[in-house]
Amino acid sequence: MRLGRVLIIAGSDSGGGAGIQGDIKTVTCLGGYAATAITALTAQNTQGVYGIHDVPEAFIAQQMTLVLDDIGADCLKTGMLHKAGVIRTVAKTLQAYAGIPLVVDPVMFAKGGAALLEPDALETLKHTLLPMAALITPNIPEAEFLSGRKIYTVDDMYAAAQAMLALGCKAVLLKGGHMEGDTLTDLLVTPTGYERFTQPRIATNNTHGTGCTLASAIATGIAQEMELKAAVERARDYVRKAIENAPQLGQGHGPLGHNFAIA
Repeated sequence: MRLGRVLIIAGSDSGGGAGIQGDIKTVTCLGGYAATAITALTAQNTQGVYGIHDVPEAFIAQQMTLVLDDIGADCLKTGMLHKAGVIRTVAKTLQAYAGIPLVVDPVMFAKGGAALLEPDALETLKHTLLPMAALITPNIPEAEFLSGRKIYTVDDMYAAAQAMLALGCKAVLLKGGHMEGDTLTDLLVTPTGYERFTQPRIATNNTHGTGCTLASAIATGIAQEMELKAAVERARDYVRKAIENAPQLGQGHGPLGHNFAIA
């Protein structure tokens, strides 16, 4: 298995559980090499997001270009892209690197509910970045926004995934963690079929950064030349172990135990 270089284009999490910090931990623990282009600085902890500081768009592009032209990447992963201008900048910059697979985590809300995507940026995301993606990894609320459909059942998840495929991405991993019930179901949908992943829900408050971690784990697998299904399976197993081994930090949604979940 090759090293697997992953360029992560996302926001920083001062609490260390999600965003760039969670991404770097994930890629490293799974044997990959993580490089970064930071799109925003956030002031946050396990209880919420209290401030967002913009990174100039030209500087975001400069970070990306300098890394890709020197170190290179075997997979790209985007996280928090909070403004339409940032999304357009990232998409325009990546046009020169179209041969590198792109995993898009369409981050819209923090775990505590804070909005991380400005309302006018949604259409920009749908029509500029998603068509470039090898995989998108929305949760239920994000999928509802992107598909324009309400999701109550697994059948609804499949219909929403089909609607998102119509936007131009090559595959959708729709995460079912926001649905009710003791069983968690995720759907991996491509133009040729789908895979259904189920597992018992873990009763815990230590879930800060699960979306970032899952997407970065999948990106690492793709960078290491794993087939998509295998990359998703390893990533889901890694996230589950990281939840089970959470370090019990903070008074809100606690971070995962990234380093205790090495496969």
